[in-house]
Amino acid sequence: MTRRLESKVAIVTGAGCVGPGWGNGRAACVRFAEEGAKIFAVDLRADTMEETLTRTREAGGEVEPYLCDVTDRASVEAMVAACIARFGRVDILVNNVGGSFKGGAAQLSEEDWDRQMDFNLKSVFLTCKSVLPHMEAQGSGAIVNTSSTSGTRWTGAAQVAYASSKAAVIQFGKVTAVEYAAKGVRVNTVVPGQLHTPMVEARLAGQRAGGDVDALLAQRLARIPMGWMGDGRDTANAALFLASDEARFITGTEIVVDGGMSVRCD
Repeated sequence: MTRRLESKVAIVTGAGCVGPGWGNGRAACVRFAEEGAKIFAVDLRADTMEETLTRTREAGGEVEPYLCDVTDRASVEAMVAACIARFGRVDILVNNVGGSFKGGAAQLSEEDWDRQMDFNLKSVFLTCKSVLPHMEAQGSGAIVNTSSTSGTRWTGAAQVAYASSKAAVIQFGKVTAVEYAAKGVRVNTVVPGQLHTPMVEARLAGQRAGGDVDALLAQRLARIPMGWMGDGRDTANAALFLASDEARFITGTEIVVDGGMSVRCD
C-alpha cells in the first residue's frame, strides 16, 4: 500500500515540545514520517526536539533538525533555503508555533500583546511568505496552519492577545487559500481545543490553576462533551488529512479538533 505522503517533504515548525509526550508538532513529525514524508523539523531550541527526532526516526522517518526563530524574516528565509538545499523542494508546511499569555484588554501589557502577535501570527505570515513562491513554482503544495478554539470561542480564560492572534490565523488561511487556489497550493487550518499536551503541566497549570495540574485538567475535561481529552496526535491526524491528496478538493477551511467542546451551549 502506498503511504499517504510518500516522498513528500514537510517543514514542521514548533517541532519540539516543552516536555515528554505528544505535543502537536512532535506528533505531526511522527505521523507524517509514518506516512512516508521527509521531515524538516524546526524549532528555536535543540533540546526540545530530542524526543521528536528519536520518535520520528523510530517511525522509520528521515528527519533533519533545524534551529530557527520563526518571528525573524532572515532566519525564516535561511530555514526554507536550508530545507530546499537538503531535500530539493517543499511540499508541505505545517505552522505549529504558538503560545498564550493570560490577560484581558485592560490587563495585558503592550509588550506582551506584541509578543503574542509575533509568535502566533507573524510566524505564520513569514513562513508562508518564504514557502509560497517555491510551491507556486512547482505548481503544488499544502499548508496547514494551527489555530485554536480560543480564536473562535471564549474557552475559560481572558487571553485576549492569544485569542485575537489565533482568530487572525484562520482568516489569514482563508485569504491565502483563495489567492493560491488556482496555483495548485491549498491552505487549511486545524483548530485544536483543550487537549492534554505537555504544555498543560509545563505552563498552563501555573497560569490558570495556581500550579494545580489536576484542577486544570478537571476544568478542561468538564467542557468536553465526549468526556475525555485528546492530545497532539489528534491534531496531527487532522493535519495529515489536510496535507494529503485525500484533501485535494479542500482549501480555505478548518477542521475543529475539540471533542465537541465548541458546539455545546454552556
